[in-house]
Amino acid sequence: MYAVKRKVLYCGVVIVILIILLHPDRNGTRNYYYISKENILNCLRPEIANNLSSTALADCDYYDIIHDDTTLPLSIAEGDLVENHRIKEGGEYAPVECRPKFSTAIIVPYRDRAEQLRGFLVYMHLFLRQQHIHYRIYVVEQVDSRPFNRAKLINIGARAAMQAGYPCLVLHDVDLLPLKLANIYACTELPRHMSCSINKFRFVLPYLNKFDGVVSISSKQYKTVNGMSNQYFGWSGEDDDFYKRLEAHSIELSRFEPSTSQYHMVAYEGQLKRPEKSESLANAKERMTSDGLNSLKYTEVATVLHPLFTHIMVDL
Repeated sequence: MYAVKRKVLYCGVVIVILIILLHPDRNGTRNYYYISKENILNCLRPEIANNLSSTALADCDYYDIIHDDTTLPLSIAEGDLVENHRIKEGGEYAPVECRPKFSTAIIVPYRDRAEQLRGFLVYMHLFLRQQHIHYRIYVVEQVDSRPFNRAKLINIGARAAMQAGYPCLVLHDVDLLPLKLANIYACTELPRHMSCSINKFRFVLPYLNKFDGVVSISSKQYKTVNGMSNQYFGWSGEDDDFYKRLEAHSIELSRFEPSTSQYHMVAYEGQLKRPEKSESLANAKERMTSDGLNSLKYTEVATVLHPLFTHIMVDL
């Protein structure tokens, strides 16, 4: 009996040590610079699309939104939008009760996640409509059989959004849902890592240079770094390449505080990430002037204006 107790105790100690070693907090970081709520309004870039017209008499006020700690229930993604939601064809919305100060294009690279996309669209429209911004959701779908190229799809969506006059881009994975209304979908003076606090990582930032998931960047800055690389077929690597481009232009990152930047990652068993980083990262900075928006080639299969989004289907 004594021997059994010793084995149980030993196993318990081993389990506790493993939990400590493998816990995200061990390798994560909580100590990073972030924009406090008091300074968010001063750091936002008030800029609207050229084609936006409003008959409202007063400008929208964002103070209460930024200081709103409300968390939306994830269950709303399972429902439907109510009638009279005033979303225009193509997934565009602008408040009618006030003049928005921000126009944002949400770019979503996509393939083979129909149910996840449906929930994302319902949730995001209900979320974004409460922020009093002008926005449009672009879903860029890769329809060929080649490995998924997230960055190239983002470039395609960004080009379409910039041609439509949107001054702010939010590059958005379809499996991430923002939890706090205070996490306003508008551009700050510096590119912003919006999803730096994800439930998958126990709401801890794994490392300081992480710049993926959900990112906001002005159209001007996106053009300055020539967008993202078109070479990353398969998963992972393109976000590190993108960070190197910003670094080469001495463009720093910004973040909101962790409690404001919380996201829920929707579970999905799909395409696996590549086990190793691409060799393309080794010469990322050297390629950035010739690999990106200025070398973007693809075949547009169709562009359809759905009730909740602009659907761009492409063959890479």
